[in-house]
Amino acid sequence: MARKTANDDPLAPVTLAVGQEDLLLDRAVQEVVAAARAADADTDVRDLTSDQLQPGTLAELTSPSLFAERKVVVVRNAQDLSADTVKDVKAYLGAPAEEITLVLLHAGGAKGKGVLDAGRKAGAREVACPKMTKPADRLAFVRAEFRTAGRSATPEACQALVDAIGSDLRELASAVSQLTADIEGTIDEAVVGQYYTGRAEASSFTVADRAVEGRAAEALEALRWSLATGVAPVLITSALAQGVRAIGKLSSARGGRPADLARELGMPPWKIDRVRQQMRGWTPDGVSVALRAVADADAGVKGAGDDPEYALEKAVVTVARAARSRGRA
Repeated sequence: MARKTANDDPLAPVTLAVGQEDLLLDRAVQEVVAAARAADADTDVRDLTSDQLQPGTLAELTSPSLFAERKVVVVRNAQDLSADTVKDVKAYLGAPAEEITLVLLHAGGAKGKGVLDAGRKAGAREVACPKMTKPADRLAFVRAEFRTAGRSATPEACQALVDAIGSDLRELASAVSQLTADIEGTIDEAVVGQYYTGRAEASSFTVADRAVEGRAAEALEALRWSLATGVAPVLITSALAQGVRAIGKLSSARGGRPADLARELGMPPWKIDRVRQQMRGWTPDGVSVALRAVADADAGVKGAGDDPEYALEKAVVTVARAARSRGRA
């Protein structure tokens, strides 16, 4: 859960999103963009990395428009801005332009602290997006996700979900979304157990499991069943990404007992055992190919493509083939 300052207007001239939790940083950006587009549907959004914001670029982006359009300028990794660009940012903070919202994403810490200090001195709205390293924080996050969705989940269900998924907030958020989409009424521990310890029906995680195991035909069958029963495509790409990343993490980790690896990789011990079985046919090149395919599919289901179902099928087949890359070497 991102924490905000007293100035909680997402259309404040400047927002500082501070921390290293990618999901919370992205949500901070999305909140500002949504508010801006609610005020003006034609809002122009410019999303830049620190190396794209060269000296003079900010002045160009924030110069008055002939049509007086609303604009959101997002700068990621602001701690990495060059010294000359930092001067531009500080100058802008002293006199921000009307109808423009500047969002600075900063990792926090000592590096590039001058940008943070200047923003705070100028009265910028601040959203804290810290890494959630403690299990209690992740548990609180899951509870908040259910509340935001307007749904009720038992304490035991929330704990079971954290135990099953691990430390990745995107995966936890995706799991909450899947459960709230599929299940009516209160979500309890039994429901979580059905989904994450061998659910019989196809789900996004069933699709991912069959794909990373190289079982293309079964993965496609599960995919088509999931889509037919209303599972959101974005949940399927999220599950595919989770499955491939887990294989990449474990294949690059040092050997050891499941409990030790679980602590190192942020996975529950039972998941270490399962991923070990799934990763037998994988190579590092196969992981790279699969991750690119999943990223392409994710873009496709979010509007970059014309046929989300085709994008998913292509990704599933590519992941299943990558799972057998060692045997083809």
